[in-house]
Amino acid sequence: MKALILFGIAVALAVDAMAVTIGLACYLNGLKKSQTVRLALHFGIYQFGMPVIGWFIGENLLKLVSDYDHWVAFGLLLVIGLRMIRESFKEEEERFKAQDPTRGWPLVVLALATSQDALATGLSLSVLGINIWLASTVIGLTAFSLTVVASRLGPLLGKVFGRRAEIAGGLILILIGFKILFDHLR
Repeated sequence: MKALILFGIAVALAVDAMAVTIGLACYLNGLKKSQTVRLALHFGIYQFGMPVIGWFIGENLLKLVSDYDHWVAFGLLLVIGLRMIRESFKEEEERFKAQDPTRGWPLVVLALATSQDALATGLSLSVLGINIWLASTVIGLTAFSLTVVASRLGPLLGKVFGRRAEIAGGLILILIGFKILFDHLR
């Protein structure tokens, strides 16, 4: 039973990373293998590390940070999503002069924003009596795997929906930001 719960948690946590990857794949008209690997590694590592951090920092420190972490995640996803939508209206050659969102700070921001729920999950895993290292490994590997799958789905959706898929990708990031915000404000 614990294995099924753990896998369900891992898939639920990986959904945000998967949605972001689909959005980026649409925005970039497909992802190169190197971009897929960077995304999968970052999402997998952050999804692995955040529950471990959550496990160790305890509820008191989380309460201090939880007052504003959702605002930061919302703001960052909003900015990136709006930028993606704005870029979708530019001409092809002008669009791809822009910074690659699978490199540098944009990648770190996306990995952090999509792994915040994993931080809080780490706090709750001790209640379930699940080994944090096993749980974090399953969560990280699931995020890695679903990111790879999403990187292959994105171009298909982009071909079917064209420029609208790029706009949808930006909207997905913005909606994830709103979801994080509303989840924390409830």
